[in-house]
Amino acid sequence: MKYLTREPKSIVNTGINLGDNTMGDLRRIVQQRKDYKKIREDQYKVDSKERLSKILKKKIQTTMIGALSSVEEHFAFLWENCATEDQKKFKELYDQVRSEILDKGNHQARNIDAELAQYEVNWLKYHLQIPVVPQQEIKDE
Repeated sequence: MKYLTREPKSIVNTGINLGDNTMGDLRRIVQQRKDYKKIREDQYKVDSKERLSKILKKKIQTTMIGALSSVEEHFAFLWENCATEDQKKFKELYDQVRSEILDKGNHQARNIDAELAQYEVNWLKYHLQIPVVPQQEIKDE
């Protein structure tokens, strides 16, 4: 138990002043805590949006590269040696298609940030609920 000194507005050994300014200090501390919490929430939303943007861009990039890989896998025989004029034309055509696919995909990846700017994003993180099973008592026999 804390004992009051002769000065009724302070508590011994705590440094807490119970004077007229205590409520003002308490309100200031509570407001600072609310402000700090708001700043953290806002930063969390910004970080969540950046995380989602990064993930979406990576998925678009993976889709583009995967599509190009499939085209190469199934049609590379048309231009693999570039020995004939037809093979050279197919190779030029493939390079043009490849360039267009990459340009369009990169354009969409850049549009992600513009689209996400219209939303508030809050990452829910991963949530795993592990069931608790009561342990049976082991009986020595």
